[in-house]
Amino acid sequence: MPKLTVVNRAGEESTIEVDDGLTVMEAIRDNGFDELLALCGGCCSCATCHVHVDPAFKGKLPEMSEDEDDLLESSDYRDENSRLSCQIPFSADLDGLKVTIAQED
Repeated sequence: MPKLTVVNRAGEESTIEVDDGLTVMEAIRDNGFDELLALCGGCCSCATCHVHVDPAFKGKLPEMSEDEDDLLESSDYRDENSRLSCQIPFSADLDGLKVTIAQED
Protein backbone atom coordinates (compact mmCIF):
# COMPACT_ATOMS: atom_id res chain seq x y z
CA MET A 1 0.00 0.00 0.00
CA PRO A 2 1.41 3.45 -0.90
CA LYS A 3 2.76 5.60 1.90
CA LEU A 4 2.42 9.31 2.67
CA THR A 5 4.67 11.17 5.08
CA VAL A 6 2.97 14.00 6.96
CA VAL A 7 4.88 16.67 8.89
CA ASN A 8 2.74 18.44 11.47
CA ARG A 9 3.16 22.06 12.57
CA ALA A 10 5.52 21.02 15.35
CA GLY A 11 7.83 19.42 12.77
CA GLU A 12 7.01 15.84 13.76
CA GLU A 13 6.91 13.32 10.89
CA SER A 14 4.50 10.42 10.61
CA THR A 15 4.20 7.95 7.77
CA ILE A 16 0.78 6.55 6.98
CA GLU A 17 -0.56 4.04 4.48
CA VAL A 18 -3.15 5.42 2.07
CA ASP A 19 -6.04 3.52 0.55
CA ASP A 20 -6.51 3.84 -3.19
CA GLY A 21 -9.05 6.47 -4.21
CA LEU A 22 -8.51 8.88 -1.31
CA THR A 23 -7.22 12.43 -1.58
CA VAL A 24 -4.24 13.54 0.45
CA MET A 25 -6.67 15.56 2.62
CA GLU A 26 -8.83 12.51 3.34
CA ALA A 27 -5.78 10.43 4.22
CA ILE A 28 -4.48 13.07 6.62
CA ARG A 29 -7.89 13.69 8.21
CA ASP A 30 -8.70 9.98 8.54
CA ASN A 31 -5.40 9.37 10.32
CA GLY A 32 -6.08 11.78 13.15
CA PHE A 33 -4.15 14.89 12.19
CA ASP A 34 -6.39 17.46 13.87
CA GLU A 35 -4.32 20.40 12.60
CA LEU A 36 -5.74 19.93 9.11
CA LEU A 37 -9.26 21.30 9.49
CA ALA A 38 -10.61 20.62 5.98
CA LEU A 39 -13.74 22.56 6.85
CA CYS A 40 -15.37 22.28 3.41
CA GLY A 41 -14.86 18.51 3.30
CA GLY A 42 -12.89 18.58 0.07
CA CYS A 43 -15.05 20.85 -2.09
CA CYS A 44 -12.23 23.32 -2.84
CA SER A 45 -14.12 26.16 -1.18
CA CYS A 46 -11.81 26.97 1.74
CA ALA A 47 -8.08 26.78 2.29
CA THR A 48 -8.02 24.89 5.58
CA CYS A 49 -6.31 21.85 4.05
CA HIS A 50 -3.27 23.84 2.85
CA VAL A 51 -0.06 21.81 2.71
CA HIS A 52 3.46 22.30 1.39
CA VAL A 53 4.39 19.49 -1.01
CA ASP A 54 7.88 18.02 -1.30
CA PRO A 55 9.34 19.67 -4.43
CA ALA A 56 10.48 16.27 -5.74
CA PHE A 57 6.81 15.36 -6.32
CA LYS A 58 5.61 18.64 -7.79
CA GLY A 59 5.73 17.35 -11.36
CA LYS A 60 3.62 14.30 -10.48
CA LEU A 61 0.67 16.34 -9.21
CA PRO A 62 -2.32 17.44 -11.26
CA GLU A 63 -2.32 21.03 -12.49
CA MET A 64 -3.60 23.57 -10.00
CA SER A 65 -7.08 24.82 -10.87
CA GLU A 66 -7.96 28.51 -10.91
CA ASP A 67 -10.19 28.00 -7.87
CA GLU A 68 -7.38 26.36 -5.90
CA ASP A 69 -4.98 29.13 -6.90
CA ASP A 70 -7.47 31.82 -5.82
CA LEU A 71 -8.01 30.17 -2.43
CA LEU A 72 -4.28 29.84 -1.80
CA GLU A 73 -3.83 33.55 -2.60
CA SER A 74 -5.57 34.34 0.70
CA SER A 75 -2.90 32.53 2.75
CA ASP A 76 -0.01 34.37 4.37
CA TYR A 77 1.90 31.06 4.27
CA ARG A 78 1.65 30.29 0.56
CA ASP A 79 4.87 29.38 -1.21
CA GLU A 80 5.84 27.75 -4.51
CA ASN A 81 5.08 24.30 -3.05
CA SER A 82 1.64 25.14 -1.65
CA ARG A 83 -1.36 23.02 -2.58
CA LEU A 84 -4.77 22.26 -1.18
CA SER A 85 -4.56 18.64 -0.09
CA CYS A 86 -8.19 18.03 -1.14
CA GLN A 87 -7.10 18.61 -4.74
CA ILE A 88 -4.42 15.90 -4.74
CA PRO A 89 -5.77 12.43 -5.52
CA PHE A 90 -3.40 9.92 -3.94
CA SER A 91 -2.19 7.02 -6.06
CA ALA A 92 0.66 4.53 -6.19
CA ASP A 93 2.54 7.07 -8.35
CA LEU A 94 2.74 9.29 -5.27
CA ASP A 95 4.12 6.58 -2.97
CA GLY A 96 6.58 8.30 -0.62
CA LEU A 97 5.06 11.76 -1.01
CA LYS A 98 5.90 14.09 1.87
CA VAL A 99 3.67 17.02 2.81
CA THR A 100 3.92 19.56 5.59
CA ILE A 101 0.74 20.96 7.09
CA ALA A 102 0.81 24.73 6.56
CA GLN A 103 0.56 27.15 9.43
CA GLU A 104 -2.96 28.31 10.18
CA ASP A 105 -3.94 31.73 8.84
